[in-house]
Amino acid sequence: MGFATCDKDEIIATGLRTERVRGMRGAAEISAKIAEEEGAEMIVVGLPLNMDGTRGFRVENTLAFIEILKSLTPLPIETCDERCTTVSAYGFMLATGTKKTKKRDIVDTISAEIILQTFIDKRKRI
Repeated sequence: MGFATCDKDEIIATGLRTERVRGMRGAAEISAKIAEEEGAEMIVVGLPLNMDGTRGFRVENTLAFIEILKSLTPLPIETCDERCTTVSAYGFMLATGTKKTKKRDIVDTISAEIILQTFIDKRKRI
């Protein structure tokens, strides 16, 4: 599971790290812990919509994860469409010459960075 943060002015997202998690509760616990450690004011969760924009079982799982996370943190939680973020992350790694062995370790962090940057950019357009 990848994690990212941004500056106080919400200009640029920066990847933090990838954590191996077990189960939905474990993912929610580590997410709440990292948000607290980073002094987050909000948590943004990627919403895995189907390519046609509809909601499938993966979205339902994500919404269940968010409910658990809500019980662990008082922070507001927002969602952001995460379609194609993994493909974009691999494209970035290819363009930057990232070694194949390292890609597996950082793809989730780069994906989290892309999700957060997308969220930031959309908020500025509102």
